[in-house]
Amino acid sequence: MEETKVYEKKDFEEAYIADTIKDVVNILEERGYNPINQIVGYLMSGDPGYISSHKEARNKMTRIDRTKILEVLIESYINNAHTRS
Repeated sequence: MEETKVYEKKDFEEAYIADTIKDVVNILEERGYNPINQIVGYLMSGDPGYISSHKEARNKMTRIDRTKILEVLIESYINNAHTRS
């Protein structure tokens, strides 16, 4: 018999944020931008002008609190760093 998996609201929020970041990265690359520079610029300054409005990328990013984006990115980095060591 299979066990029931319980998902926390946080799990869904983090997955949504990660998917949004991936989508925005693809859109920025499609437009010829360096997604790292653009996203860092946005996160550091809060200026949504760093994110292209192409395919609603700017709207997608600005719907999410910048602090939450940073939390997901840093958590992902730390988790990946631990699996490599």
